[in-house]
Amino acid sequence: MFQHNQNTFNTLAEALAEGVILVDKNQIIIKTNTSTDVIFGYEDGELEGQKLEILIPKNYHGSHDGHFNGYVKNTSKRQMAIGRDLYGLKKEGITFPVEVGLNPLTIDNKQYILALVKDITERKKAEQELTHWANIFNESLNEIYIFDCESYNFINVNRGALNNIGYNLKELKQLTPIDIKPEFTKEKFTKRVNPLIEEVEEKLIFETIHKRKDGTTYPVEIHLQLSILGNKKVFVAVILDITERKNYTEKLESTVEKRTIELKNALAKEQELNELKTKFLSLVSHEFKTPLSGILTSTMLLEKYTLTEQQGKRNKHIKTISDKVHYLNNILNDFLSVERLEQGRIKYSPSTFKVSKVINEVIYNANMLLKEGQQINYPENIDTYLLHQDEKIIELALSNIVHNAIKYSSENTIIDIKISQDDVKTIFKVEDNGIGIPEKDQKNIFNRYFRAENALLTQGTGIGLNIVKDHLENLKGKIYFESEPEKGTIFTIELPNKAE
Repeated sequence: MFQHNQNTFNTLAEALAEGVILVDKNQIIIKTNTSTDVIFGYEDGELEGQKLEILIPKNYHGSHDGHFNGYVKNTSKRQMAIGRDLYGLKKEGITFPVEVGLNPLTIDNKQYILALVKDITERKKAEQELTHWANIFNESLNEIYIFDCESYNFINVNRGALNNIGYNLKELKQLTPIDIKPEFTKEKFTKRVNPLIEEVEEKLIFETIHKRKDGTTYPVEIHLQLSILGNKKVFVAVILDITERKNYTEKLESTVEKRTIELKNALAKEQELNELKTKFLSLVSHEFKTPLSGILTSTMLLEKYTLTEQQGKRNKHIKTISDKVHYLNNILNDFLSVERLEQGRIKYSPSTFKVSKVINEVIYNANMLLKEGQQINYPENIDTYLLHQDEKIIELALSNIVHNAIKYSSENTIIDIKISQDDVKTIFKVEDNGIGIPEKDQKNIFNRYFRAENALLTQGTGIGLNIVKDHLENLKGKIYFESEPEKGTIFTIELPNKAE
């Protein structure tokens, strides 16, 4: 049937920039043009004979069948899904926004649907950006006015201006800047803005007085620029209410008090830093001295085991040395991480990866640390979860929490890892049945070098959670916990699915 009209279809379809898809009433793709293949990432002819649903994201399959069948029963040329967002599915699995026009065709007494498809990704981006700037305009706390370059009539103002000036938008559109600036006549105002019209200046900054609808006045600083709206020139004025600046003398006493408080806080901060320094030196002394002593002892004992049958004892001390060196290396890495975080020298490298990949790596390494009878429960249903974040940092954060759960839990206990994900964020939960965190220590648990009183006899620096918290906050995430002494702790990490 279709072969007879093949050349005609090809000629017409290839002349269109839109994707052209011809399907029969069973949703079988009969023919596509080159634009369709490019849009969806397929080779020439690869889509022919396939079900139409191959181009539709799986979560839309159910509703699509209903819409398609309804259209077949009541065919007419029309835009598809008006008022709803439509999405296509590329061959590589990427979804993207589309616009679809449907046209019924009858060829040799058989019914077909001709769909014209546009990739509107760029349009959506432009719309989102326009909405973004419109929100910035409207939500700015400063007053923003746009008025005509010739008549001076107000065209638009933001919410901040309406709130401060007291007029509504309809009232303001009947006014000009001269009506709210009592010290200006039209002649004086024109003389003021002429440097912008004559392109002598790009921006004017000056102070004046604004008069509200209720008659009250307030001092303002005006930032005025010439711009284009549509096909005409307009002025854009950003207004800063400088009442506080003008009342500086009256507020000098409160400012002095504020500065005094800041000075006290600075002195307290310096004292805190001195205490941290002392604590740090004590920590380094203890945390380095113990493993170094172990290395020295094992080295001395190695010299005594010279016989072949003593190889087992030699291996034991070699492992002790290796473990102690590994521990010292981790401490040094923590100290270096703290320094880089403080100096803002951390550069994150976001990439898209499977959550399960990181979990597998974390659990594999953690299994080597498990105590007798300890067990880690693998999270369920995470195979489809994807993150676009810094993979190494996520692994570091989860490893730290899981290792702590092992370290502060006794033998024959279970560590649960649970993960959930929606369209915006991913939540990781690590639950143990360990010693818990005393209530009075919980507020300090993320502070650098802090260790809860029930953990002082366990090896550790008190740096890990502080580093994890800083990293997660840099990635726009957060970490928090619930804990009950002697019953266990649940640490929760929340991360946006896509790094900014």
